[in-house]
Amino acid sequence: MKINTTINGKKHCLDVKANAMLVDVLRAAGFKSVKFGCGEGMCGCCAVMINGKPRNSCITLAGLAEGAEILTVEGMGNPENPHALQQAFAESGSTQCGYCNPGSLIAAKALLDSNPNPTADDVKDALDGNLCRCTGYVKRIDAVLTAAKAVKKTSKTVRGKK
Repeated sequence: MKINTTINGKKHCLDVKANAMLVDVLRAAGFKSVKFGCGEGMCGCCAVMINGKPRNSCITLAGLAEGAEILTVEGMGNPENPHALQQAFAESGSTQCGYCNPGSLIAAKALLDSNPNPTADDVKDALDGNLCRCTGYVKRIDAVLTAAKAVKKTSKTVRGKK
């Protein structure tokens, strides 16, 4: 079957099997930030945003993405123009192997999109379900709080130019 979806702002028509999981379809389409971890929706490595909500793509049938807007980490920013979260994760040393970073970044972005002034407890709750076996969580929480300040500063600057 074919599904029509928007991934990182670009329209895609993808051939998928009826039982294909979204993680596999996205990776086959070249979105390598989407990682396969547990295959049970428990580790968060495969998280993407679907219509503005974080979802574990390893337990989401690809067919359910018909007409949806999907955001992967590739759509957040790039090395030349990183999202504030990507910059904060890199600068804080909150990554070692990096395998879990994409899912954590997606969860953190969903948080900042809905709550631009999170507390440390808010960040902990948002990152719950994103397992990291290398670095731990304190630096990630600090990175999200740092990024929240940077996003607020950027949005104030943009508003000031209007």
